[in-house]
Amino acid sequence: RAVVVMAGGRKRAHVKIEVDDAGDDEDAKATTPKAAAAKTKKKTPPFSPPEDWRDVLAAIKRQRAVGGAPVDTMGCEKISEDAAPDDRGRRFVTLVSAMLSSQTKDPITHAATARLVKHGCTPENIAATSAEDLAAIIRPVGFHARKGQYLRDAARACVERHGGDIPSDVDGLMALPGVGPKMAYLVMNVGWGVPSGICVDVHVHRIAERLGWVPSVAFTSNGTPRKNRTPEDTREALEAWLPREEWIEINPLLVGHGQLTCAPKAPKCGECAANAMCPSAFKDEEARRAKKEEKNAAAEAQG
Repeated sequence: RAVVVMAGGRKRAHVKIEVDDAGDDEDAKATTPKAAAAKTKKKTPPFSPPEDWRDVLAAIKRQRAVGGAPVDTMGCEKISEDAAPDDRGRRFVTLVSAMLSSQTKDPITHAATARLVKHGCTPENIAATSAEDLAAIIRPVGFHARKGQYLRDAARACVERHGGDIPSDVDGLMALPGVGPKMAYLVMNVGWGVPSGICVDVHVHRIAERLGWVPSVAFTSNGTPRKNRTPEDTREALEAWLPREEWIEINPLLVGHGQLTCAPKAPKCGECAANAMCPSAFKDEEARRAKKEEKNAAAEAQG
């Protein structure tokens, strides 16, 4: 999840929708969207999102309107006017923050971005700084040594190939060292204000599955079921039916919901405004209760 610093966050009825064919390791270079589209179209079966998805989305929006999540104050969408003197500079800070965010918690990314802003977070200055010095500045960001090199190489590319700005499309962003699909869509959404794709991080991935907003099974390019769903699977499934006007907001909305309510473990279903419509509501609690009862029964049998 990217952050940017303020220098100085039961079964239900379904409607049928056809899925259009169009890891979250940001350090690996993934196939670009254009190249992926040139490959054989995925033979995925029709997917039916919940009929009440608009009601669920509205309930989460109402609950999230009060704020209070880390993403609301440290998220990439909350970039400060003081982070850079102009839009081009702010776009670069957005890119840098996104690159730091992989495998790193928001507060650490926030603090590291602050130090880079103080150092001088422009493509020219970052390109002129050694990878070792950059790594020292951003430490303890995850994989800080590798990211220090990525930052320097990406900054050089921005200076040499993009006139000191960041690339203006997803493929161009993914051509930068250390930038994967999730980062590219986030930077396009926030840096350029263009909804080029949905940014799916662990929170969006998890909550979309819990809400039944994505198919229960993912498929390979030839239509073979695959055991594990990836964030890219989730992105493609959501983009097939979620209106484009929701693409930018859905990330900070669900990230905050995941940070405050729909946690990976022990989600607070009792506090969720959408619990009456969520097919996964209270299942975690029920599983823990059943496990506890089983353990107690085993102890009694032995005693």
